[in-house]
Amino acid sequence: MKLANFAFVTAIAAALAAPNQLPAQAPNHHSQTHYRVVSLGVPLGGSASSTAAINSEGWIAGASNLSGDLDEHAVLWLDGFPLDLGTLGGPNSAVLWPGLNDFGQAVGISDTAKTDPYGESWSCGAFLPASHQGHTCVGFLWQWGSMTALPTLGGNNGFATSINNRGQAVGWAENTVHDPTCAAPQVLQFEAVIWGPRPGEMQQLPPYGTDPDGSATGINDSGQVVGISGICQNAVGNESATHALLWQNGTPINLGNLGGTAWNTPMAINDNGLIVGFSDLTGDQGGANPNFHAFSWTRPGPMKDLGTLSGDAISEALGVNQQAQIVGVSYASGFSNPRAFIYEDGAMTDLNTLAPNSPLYLQVAQDINNSGVIVGMGCTPGNCSPTSPQIAFVAIPTGN
Repeated sequence: MKLANFAFVTAIAAALAAPNQLPAQAPNHHSQTHYRVVSLGVPLGGSASSTAAINSEGWIAGASNLSGDLDEHAVLWLDGFPLDLGTLGGPNSAVLWPGLNDFGQAVGISDTAKTDPYGESWSCGAFLPASHQGHTCVGFLWQWGSMTALPTLGGNNGFATSINNRGQAVGWAENTVHDPTCAAPQVLQFEAVIWGPRPGEMQQLPPYGTDPDGSATGINDSGQVVGISGICQNAVGNESATHALLWQNGTPINLGNLGGTAWNTPMAINDNGLIVGFSDLTGDQGGANPNFHAFSWTRPGPMKDLGTLSGDAISEALGVNQQAQIVGVSYASGFSNPRAFIYEDGAMTDLNTLAPNSPLYLQVAQDINNSGVIVGMGCTPGNCSPTSPQIAFVAIPTGN
């Protein structure tokens, strides 16, 4: 099956290289679009799977647990056929952001076989299974059937999030500086980077003001990059995301916030420069009490609070397409009862109300392509406790 899937990848790659590609069709842009939801299952034998990205060709990238649920691997679904992308020698890998372009290049993170000399959990520790512990973890680029490691800034770990159609990938990577703003077991400083488009090419992006550390989370086809900067801390959000940023020609621009001092995080940017993400409100107690709302930002700003679904307290915008359709997740207090949403025409709508025959309860909408097709994660109705496994889904507009 793996060989057959690789042959399928090769055939698709050849088709993508042809000049006569059909343009993506714009969806009917109104809030009453309904969706046919397809569960992508758990293709690698475990009980949970996730999606993070969908491109204009309908390819989907994410991850799936292996049998026993101790490890997970990055997965690329091609017309519904899952391909295990493997790892860089360690137990785990995953695509966690919209890290998939229209030419089939995917970026994400992978454990390596190397032991971390400082015992850092690194940013990967917040997303990968417990078997990650002890391993170094770096960003990867997958293309044409092969996964390769993306270089760091001299340190041990890296993290890749997004890739544009020019082959430029972004993320963050450790250098060799022992940063006093790190909280144990984190030791090394990290900075936002752009990899490519040429093999081995790498550009470091400066953090904002006097911030020592930074991370890049998204890039569009114009080369505009979004991300965060702040202190090192544990290399996972919080005060590492003191400032939400747009890098324009390598110069950081502060996007502001919704009143809080931490968790100010852009997640994606479309080719029109529309940025979406989440930002803390006033009263976040320096990040100790995350209370973020989804936001959108267009030049010259300020941030626009997109609110939450009715009765909820917390929300995150995670993906956006060229038609300014925004998808994400809305939570009740305490991050309970996650519900996938779509935001369009000035209103946020529970995606479950637009997919009445869905086999899954839709919890997180992670990405949306220019045809309005949404990918995310849900749970099996009747099995939606906080510890229940999430299953990857694709939601297709009716008639598409």
